Amino acid sequence: MPDEPQLTEEEQPVEESGDEVAALQAERDELFDRLQRLAAEFDNYRKRNARESAALIDRANERLVKELIPILDDLGRALDAAEEHEEAKLEEGVRLVHRSLDELLAKEGLAEIETDGPFDPHVHESLLSQPSDAEEGSVIEVVQKGYKLGDKVLRPARVVVAAPPIHEA
Repeated sequence: MPDEPQLTEEEQPVEESGDEVAALQAERDELFDRLQRLAAEFDNYRKRNARESAALIDRANERLVKELIPILDDLGRALDAAEEHEEAKLEEGVRLVHRSLDELLAKEGLAEIETDGPFDPHVHESLLSQPSDAEEGSVIEVVQKGYKLGDKVLRPARVVVAAPPIHEA
């Protein structure tokens, strides 16, 4: 057997070198694709996490505001009762607390549900209907105020709805 000359790495045939380059380029492209997918997944995770955090904050505020509503109602009833007595200082103090609590809740996004006009089952709760000269289906009396936090109804307004008047024959 004749001795074959040994080829150095630099002298390897061009075919093998081209195959290696193609393989390295394919591996590079695959790694780049994986990197892009990972970056997109992380961006989606970051956005989802921000949405969930905002929703958690909204639920926490909603819970707090929902718990404060009965206090607002109690202060309103105390004001009504205090008007019947001559203790102006008590009334003034309760009125001050009521106003500041009302302002605080309004700043947090709490709004009273409008009760003027027709009954709306999305924001009103009908306790009873009563014969009235008012337009049928309209709210004639508010038994308990209702409240919204943003667009969400926390407590519907409890109302009395006008029924057709009773005509005696």
